Amino acid sequence: MTETEFVEEKETFLSKNTRITLQIVGAAIFGALSLILSLYVVPYLPRTPEGFAYFDPVSIIWFSCFLIFGPLAGVLCCFIGMTVLFPFDPFAPIGPLMKFSASFSLMIVPILLLYLFKRKEKGRKSQKLKAAKTYIIYGAFGTLLRIVVMVILNIAVYLALGFDPAGLGYWIVIVILLNALTSLWDLLVPYLLVFTSKLDQKFEIW
Repeated sequence: MTETEFVEEKETFLSKNTRITLQIVGAAIFGALSLILSLYVVPYLPRTPEGFAYFDPVSIIWFSCFLIFGPLAGVLCCFIGMTVLFPFDPFAPIGPLMKFSASFSLMIVPILLLYLFKRKEKGRKSQKLKAAKTYIIYGAFGTLLRIVVMVILNIAVYLALGFDPAGLGYWIVIVILLNALTSLWDLLVPYLLVFTSKLDQKFEIW
């Protein structure tokens, strides 16, 4: 190995370590920010008679973290955000676990699809996700997975808590509609915040 090749390899190695560090730091910061929003904003959000919020700024923060810092940061942010919510959420542990499941289900689909084609395509993954057509398609699949996961989990919780089985059909409809709506906000708001402000270009982490 020549000296030039050694220097280039070292720079690449350092670059990877730097990116990982930035993703971890970004996840920690956004996870903490989601707790602040949960404490001081979420309690005042408009809700359905069943207690569901029409949108969730916490999951919007988690998805924004994913778009800015990448998949590792996004997943880690969801986990950190869920963990710090346990002592404060009045519906813990069910509330934080449900929030994590919904956000992770929506996020994991674009992550897997982006890396499924990583060997065929070169360039930063965030720029591929920035394409509106790609973002819409991946987001639609993520929304479908989220709805399926949340319907299953809500059925389990509904029955485990001893609610009247006769009302389960109505509950499922509410779950489907609200998860479709919140998925729209979780996808649209971070996209506008990150890509229109060009935060992805300022960081260039992934």
